[in-house]
Amino acid sequence: MPQRSVVYQAQAAKLGDLSKQYTVPEAVTLLKSMGEIKPAKPYKKGFRPRKGFDQTVELVMFLGIDPKQSDQMIRGAVSLPKGIGKTKRVIAFCPTDMAGEATAAGATEAGADELIKKVSDGWLDFDLAVAHPSVMGKVGKLGRILGPSGKMPSPKSGTVTPNIVQAIKEYSAGKLEYRNDKGGNVHAVVGKMSFTVEDLTANIEAFIDHIRRAKPSTSKGQYIRQACISGTMTPSVQLDVS
Repeated sequence: MPQRSVVYQAQAAKLGDLSKQYTVPEAVTLLKSMGEIKPAKPYKKGFRPRKGFDQTVELVMFLGIDPKQSDQMIRGAVSLPKGIGKTKRVIAFCPTDMAGEATAAGATEAGADELIKKVSDGWLDFDLAVAHPSVMGKVGKLGRILGPSGKMPSPKSGTVTPNIVQAIKEYSAGKLEYRNDKGGNVHAVVGKMSFTVEDLTANIEAFIDHIRRAKPSTSKGQYIRQACISGTMTPSVQLDVS
């Protein structure tokens, strides 16, 4: 078992019972208090102190689905009410006559054949790709390149759409893509530690409600089995989602 840092141990002590469940506002308040704990020891002479950073807050939900069944897959995209505290670099595969509008909307690169060749040659300096349906026949050959990194446009996630301009604006502003993993878990960034309790609570509750509405009709038994939130460098806090 790896040795935990002094800060992590102090955070765990503040958390107490790891299995205790909290309402979303209570959990966020506790998480933020853990994020405020700093190292008590001074840095050794000659060593530069580490700069603080704004931790990312992540929500993980364990769902009562069978990930092996295609009709029980959970996948989509959602814009959270308070944003997630960061922007994304978006490229747009679209007809040439739409490239100008796409770049004006915030796309770092836009176009069809030239952009497809650039990506095919190994350029992947972007976070997400959107595509117009009319060019998906050509974009499809990039599946082996973009698929493993989760950057391949897909109708299910909303990244294949005739409304390229709107998609670019939404995803550039931090619209979330999500999908369940092989264990039936869904992971989502819901903000930064610097967010207020109210803003983090709004984002978390909005995402939970969104996933709850996405329940597959073939899923039986308890749907949301467990949920927790954590910071980049904190223990997780269990949520009461009953």
